[in-house]
Amino acid sequence: MFVIAGGGGGVCMMSNTWRDEQHPSFINFISTFLTANAFRLNFVPIAPDFIFNCGGSSVAFIFVTSLDPTCISQIFGRVQKLKLQFANLYVVITLPTKEKNDLFVRSYFKFGMELGKPTFVLVKDLEMGFEKMVKIAHSRGVCKREDATAKLKAERKQTVQAVNVFQRVVTSIPGIDSHDANALNQAIGSIEAISKASKEQILENTDLSADKAEVVSRFFRDPKFYLSPKIN
Repeated sequence: MFVIAGGGGGVCMMSNTWRDEQHPSFINFISTFLTANAFRLNFVPIAPDFIFNCGGSSVAFIFVTSLDPTCISQIFGRVQKLKLQFANLYVVITLPTKEKNDLFVRSYFKFGMELGKPTFVLVKDLEMGFEKMVKIAHSRGVCKREDATAKLKAERKQTVQAVNVFQRVVTSIPGIDSHDANALNQAIGSIEAISKASKEQILENTDLSADKAEVVSRFFRDPKFYLSPKIN
């Protein structure tokens, strides 16, 4: 049995209606497969056949286990309806024979499907179809987690850069060191807030000496101070 490299994990919601139309042995296969890949299975009344929640990503599936010529219109009508309701929708169809494949191709163009909207996944058998679904759901979840991680790293980098700029500006004030800068940042706030703070406010809220508080207060008000220091 296929097991996702690095582990799976998530929730798989299966439509009650879809479940009742399948052979019990296939439902047992699905249950065992999901357990092996750390997915929890819930049976619920949902419009698609499956919804996977994995890594913060939600993916819906229509799973056509038998392409019946008498139900073609119903199948493609359902696809058209659900693609408007779910941003991440895939349609998995089992096509074990050339005749079934030809029927699908004719129907795809007859009902005016747009390439990739939604994506159709064509497979030879039921088990392969379900494995494909789990792989897709897992991949979408991994991509979302990686995007979130990249965004968090970018935000952290921006924060570090902002702190570095703050440190360079505040420590350019004569007599003010990194400890003083941190104290001002925590107690007073931004450079703008520090520029508006009085000597008394600085003394009351930080451990800076009276002389340093005086220097900080004058630095932002007296051109002789703020034009003289150089930032390293």
